[in-house]
Amino acid sequence: MKKEKAFAESIARPDEMDTIDPEDLEVPESYKGPVIEMEGELTEETVMSALDYMKEQKYIHKKYVWRILKRITAILEKEETLVDVTVADEAKYTICGDIHGQYYDTLNIWSKNGYPSEKNPYLFNGDFVDRGSFSVECILALYIWKIHNPKCMFLNRGNHEGKNMNKLYGFEGEVKHKYCMQTMTLFAHSFNMLPLCHVINKKIMVVHGGLFSKEGVMLDDIKKISRKCEIPESGNMCDILWADPHKGKGRIPSKRGVSIQFGADIAEKFLDDNGLDYLVRSHEMKEEGYEVEANGRVITIFSAPKYCDQMTNKGAYINLKGSEMKPHFVQFDAVPHPPVPCMAYARQTQQFM
Repeated sequence: MKKEKAFAESIARPDEMDTIDPEDLEVPESYKGPVIEMEGELTEETVMSALDYMKEQKYIHKKYVWRILKRITAILEKEETLVDVTVADEAKYTICGDIHGQYYDTLNIWSKNGYPSEKNPYLFNGDFVDRGSFSVECILALYIWKIHNPKCMFLNRGNHEGKNMNKLYGFEGEVKHKYCMQTMTLFAHSFNMLPLCHVINKKIMVVHGGLFSKEGVMLDDIKKISRKCEIPESGNMCDILWADPHKGKGRIPSKRGVSIQFGADIAEKFLDDNGLDYLVRSHEMKEEGYEVEANGRVITIFSAPKYCDQMTNKGAYINLKGSEMKPHFVQFDAVPHPPVPCMAYARQTQQFM
């Protein structure tokens, strides 16, 4: 009963969402930042002004943040749990891994690879927030792009898009520092709407963590996951967000204490059974920014260079061309950021998860 009660309390109710109304907030005349309307087009000019404003360590007014969160939640709620993506033969598609609140490195990706557009779309594969102390800026930037044009920005949920992780690893503290707990409630509700999986040209599956604790899971089973909730402690949704590959065979308990680790044999069988070429996942820091395993059929991509300001790793992203769907890896180094240390808003230092 205690678990059921805690779970029920962890899900923000629709009527609670209705009480958080951006139109109740007043914006002072002194505010010179971007203005986000509740309806209508969000222009590229407004998006770029918001990115630049946040780059200067200025906060978009709470009224407009609430409007962003209301608008993005409505968009994400309508998306499928498994999103099918079609990339035209001559088109480019970019997959990014964890960015973990490293806003200035995320801006650097767009500077190097081009800003998101319908002709230059991105999929960010979860763990947008926590650890890095510019998580608010990261998630707002991704959300603003998606409101501007849902076909330019695709988003998968990561294991850090959940209340428990946000309490421990800094995002909740950062939101409370920069805004308020009501704002955190809106963020948490938006996270519950995020898709769990994207399948590109029916050949490449992209999820944050990995594969499943049980045999025989098919793409149709992923489509049937009731995702609009906090992250459960077991089951298919948990595995998608938490599982990792390992170098051996079969399934073994995860070193994280949640979900499993899966061998190359498990990955190849799953991919063959579902008619897929390979799996792209994130969830783990890699020294080169990426790693290819399981005879080329499992790829880890990680886009937070110099992770937590402590590691020596590069970041990387994947460019795909519709006609061939072969991964082209682009590595990049960290760029300077303002002197706010990693985990500045966390309750206490935690192990990497």
